[in-house]
Amino acid sequence: MEPAAAVPPVSLAAIAARAAAERLEILGGFHAEDDPSLPAGTRTVLLLGPAEPGFWAHLTAQPEWDSAPDPVDRWSRRVIGRMACDLGGKALFPFGGPPYHPFYQWALRTGRVWDSPVRFLVHATQGLFVSFRGALALKEVVDLPPPVPKPCLTCTAPCLTACPVEALSGAGYDVPRCHGHLDSAPGQDCMTKGCAARRACPVSQAYARVPEQSAYHMRQFHR
Repeated sequence: MEPAAAVPPVSLAAIAARAAAERLEILGGFHAEDDPSLPAGTRTVLLLGPAEPGFWAHLTAQPEWDSAPDPVDRWSRRVIGRMACDLGGKALFPFGGPPYHPFYQWALRTGRVWDSPVRFLVHATQGLFVSFRGALALKEVVDLPPPVPKPCLTCTAPCLTACPVEALSGAGYDVPRCHGHLDSAPGQDCMTKGCAARRACPVSQAYARVPEQSAYHMRQFHR
């Protein structure tokens, strides 16, 4: 029997280019060994999320954007699953559990994503609009995106006062109060444009996420 062909070494730049072709971005990563939250043999984890401008237009043109449920998750499984397979790794997703993968904790290990004053994750360039479509768990040690300063350190934290019903604070997230607001007429601003606290973040405001994407995710959250 012929031995299996070795998977050639890959660089961070090559993975980033492959992700960019699908309008995805490497949002951060970390090195790990013998981590029980990861597949055996994992040495590098790279977190992937939407890259704007262009992600939403790309996604909604894909075959998964049909009448069947969960088009975003189905697209993520196909695209990130194929990337992982080609790299000899595993694709991990923040959906489809239980068990659920600890993406929140993984993000905090990257040096590019942090907990914000309202406890939502905040990214260096995407602000409070950061989201993850999946992760690549690789058996190779791959260079990582460098850490950057936390944007909240020089911010006046408008996210703390932006929620019209004070559902978000440093103490946590009052989900029932948020849903109650979304059922009201004033809550349609958040339903159609996205969470007011997320939009208040100065980094979010500089990120080109289209309102249609926010409205879609708000409908999924509040259905």
